[in-house]
Amino acid sequence: MAEPQVSGTFWSELGRNGRLVVAARALRTFGYGTTSVLLAEMLTQDGDTPWQAGLLLAVAAAGSVAASLALGLFADAWGRRRVLMACGCLMAVAGVLFAVSESYPVLIAAAFVGTISPSTNDNTPFSGVEQAILAQTCGPSCRTRVFTCYNVTAMAAGALGGLAAAGLGAQPWVSAGDAAFALYAVLAIGTVLLFARLTPDAEARPAASPADRPKVPAAEATPPGVRVPGHIRRLAGLFALDAFAGGLAVQAVLAWWFAHRYGAGTPQLGMMFFAANLLPALAQLTAPLLAARRGLLAAMLLPHAAANVLLACVPLAPTLGGAVTLLLLRQTLSKIDVPARQAFTAAVFAPQHRTAAASMTSLARSVAVAAGPLAATAMLTGPLAVLGAPLLLGAALGLGYDITVWRSYRTVHLTTG
Repeated sequence: MAEPQVSGTFWSELGRNGRLVVAARALRTFGYGTTSVLLAEMLTQDGDTPWQAGLLLAVAAAGSVAASLALGLFADAWGRRRVLMACGCLMAVAGVLFAVSESYPVLIAAAFVGTISPSTNDNTPFSGVEQAILAQTCGPSCRTRVFTCYNVTAMAAGALGGLAAAGLGAQPWVSAGDAAFALYAVLAIGTVLLFARLTPDAEARPAASPADRPKVPAAEATPPGVRVPGHIRRLAGLFALDAFAGGLAVQAVLAWWFAHRYGAGTPQLGMMFFAANLLPALAQLTAPLLAARRGLLAAMLLPHAAANVLLACVPLAPTLGGAVTLLLLRQTLSKIDVPARQAFTAAVFAPQHRTAAASMTSLARSVAVAAGPLAATAMLTGPLAVLGAPLLLGAALGLGYDITVWRSYRTVHLTTG
């Protein structure tokens, strides 16, 4: 079956299945935005120590990694709609358990199966399957627009979730954390209902047409019977390098460094990170235009490389104002590549490999981004902290990723859009 070439409005380009997937992710990310703000406070009120909170988040990450691996390998065979609904049900169960139980072992088990997230980043088993569905929802010419909608809608929903957390904290009737996870369970049920409405077109295609063959170099052609092709592992490794580089400059590391290097206070940091989270969402709207003009690879790498250069300049700024300006410029450019990267992954691989590719690359990023902050904290001592070593290393690794991807894929013909 050839991919649909849909014309008309963007809403029609997105299609029914695309709208359902975008709506489901928005509901889910709203829940992450609410619970991530209140999770640490809730665990503290339950009497859990900081190391217990850290262990719970590590177990949650391990559960997402395990589920992403399983879905990447088997979701197409089991049925995409079926596995998404099952994950939504597990998410609902986890929300209920977090809302009603204070037993640490129960919470550990719920965190493993329930995609509990400490942020609005959707490094969950849902994302790989959803991206595979979106890739076949429309023709190649509108994929970047579709993935932009998918990401920007989620980012906006996550921000609204943070505001909802503030509202729950102000109400006097029940614990804010309990209320947040009860809402999380309701939102999870909402995602299940949305996934239940997916049509059969969301499922993996039984065979590829000639137009759907992998657009990869002949040397990387997939032998028959290989479940996870070598070029998927290669791209996943490159994406992992980029995620590790980004993990060296996550928000918590940046907050600590700005406070110790420039003496930034909590109000200043709050305003800085509000802008740092808002600007990327707005800038990401330019991704379809850039992809249409310069191609998917350029849309991935040009703003990403510029963002890494700006990150390397942040530690060189003599004043707080200069450093904040450079950081905000970096943040503005840092997420433009995301829709293009997702569309690029869909364009490189044939439909029968897309679920595995999206899940394996998301899995690799999840593992690598978790390791980044651990490495960064080891460099936040002595002269290395003053020099901004995590930021410099993150920028260097990010630029290495940009150069390697360009050299590896610059000769591969891709349909842009």
